[in-house]
Amino acid sequence: MKLSAKTRFDAPGHPPATITEFQGVRSLHLGTSWVQGAMRIAKPDQIELEYIQMMMMWLLFNPQPRQVVQLGLGSAALTKFCYRRLPDTRVTAIELNPNVIAMCEAQFALPPNDERLQVREMNAMDFVLDTANHGKVDILQVDLYDEEARGPVLDSPEFYQACYDCLSEDGMMTTNVFGDFSNYDKNLQAMEQVFDAVVWLPEVHDANIIVIAFKRAPVLDFSVLYERAGAIKKAYNLPAKSWVNGLKGWMLDQH
Repeated sequence: MKLSAKTRFDAPGHPPATITEFQGVRSLHLGTSWVQGAMRIAKPDQIELEYIQMMMMWLLFNPQPRQVVQLGLGSAALTKFCYRRLPDTRVTAIELNPNVIAMCEAQFALPPNDERLQVREMNAMDFVLDTANHGKVDILQVDLYDEEARGPVLDSPEFYQACYDCLSEDGMMTTNVFGDFSNYDKNLQAMEQVFDAVVWLPEVHDANIIVIAFKRAPVLDFSVLYERAGAIKKAYNLPAKSWVNGLKGWMLDQH
């Protein structure tokens, strides 16, 4: 398959962004074999990878957020999905690497910025520490990895405190914790120091564990959650029932 648009972006000072394609799926790489995101070419606005789909599990608790912020653009799957499928939601993506932004625009169908969509080239830490962003974000989605993919780039208690500060009263953060085993405990403990409730789902893909952290602990009524999961499946074709099963399993493990 011949690709017309550019297939490598390598502005200096950042890892280069490249792509591979296999069986109709295009994958993003940062100069290594690690997959940093993927898109099914025939369905560019769907979320291809299961663990990335799980980052949307906040839909069980807030079906219509006003403001969603994505830290780490990846292949723009979450950013595009929220922008296209939640027409009343403002979507902001923060990405440090200009090569990733350029690649998403060229090869991953990222729409241009408008009044509802802002993709900004900046450091995620700077964004969350900026008091202008505090108390404004309903949903924060965090997926910050470098080319080595050994663990989250930002994982200090200070970072998670700043994420908490950005959230609105009933705000939630979903985050992907991946990498060396020691990272899991370190990140979960840092989140638990800050958030009112922290829940993680069983790993689904290459040891990616998705965590949902609540600024204010929700009341978990599983009959209501299963009902909402059905509505999410119908509206967005996302496997939300498995998220509820995961939450339920987590509750049983804790007790």
